[in-house]
Amino acid sequence: MLVAAAVCPCPPLLVPEVAAGAAPELDTARTACTDALGVLAAARPDLLVVLGPAEQSGRGTHPEGTTGSFRGFGVELDVRLGADQSADQGAVSGRELPPSLAVAAWLLERTGRADAPIEGLGVGEPLAAERCIEVGREIAARAERVALLVMGDASACRTLKSPGYLDERAAPFDAEVARALGAADVAALEALDADLAYELKVSGRAPWQVLAGAAEGAGLDGRLLYDDAPYGVGYVVATWS
Repeated sequence: MLVAAAVCPCPPLLVPEVAAGAAPELDTARTACTDALGVLAAARPDLLVVLGPAEQSGRGTHPEGTTGSFRGFGVELDVRLGADQSADQGAVSGRELPPSLAVAAWLLERTGRADAPIEGLGVGEPLAAERCIEVGREIAARAERVALLVMGDASACRTLKSPGYLDERAAPFDAEVARALGAADVAALEALDADLAYELKVSGRAPWQVLAGAAEGAGLDGRLLYDDAPYGVGYVVATWS
């Protein structure tokens, strides 16, 4: 059963070494993420699953110890999912963490993590809502106390300088996402329009719908910690417990 969740944005700019001179602009978001991860540790889960958007069409698992890197962003910084130092699982599997899970691994290394087994799950952005919800239900059934760290950004179309340029539909979409995440509104997240999310370049739609499936019947309360759009991209931090 799902007992807690933390929802965080996943831009590599959250990592100060990547953001460089612009790092202070996301200090408030980083602080909110730190607070959100504290909720996961306090829940004392038996299993922590880290979800994030990935490029593949389905889903890909990443065991504890899998490595990730920010070298593609010009920074010689490597991370590892969880604390298992016994083997380089990234090398064994032949793949690294996708960027969203690398950011999650960095957050966990920075803030500490729940004392529980951990694994990563990259969720393909095209994955249909129905399948996302099914995946969430499967995850929630895997242990008596399951916690989720859910990575993903809202729209990238909030301003003229946004990566996706300005789209007037972006602000209302992001406002509903922030409301739903802050209220732990499972039904609203399950009903998100996947086509509209794609058009608005939303990376978090699929992970949020996995969260919704996992939370069905759990009766969790939500709390919104951060909601802003620096760089014209919607970033939301929330907790469910």
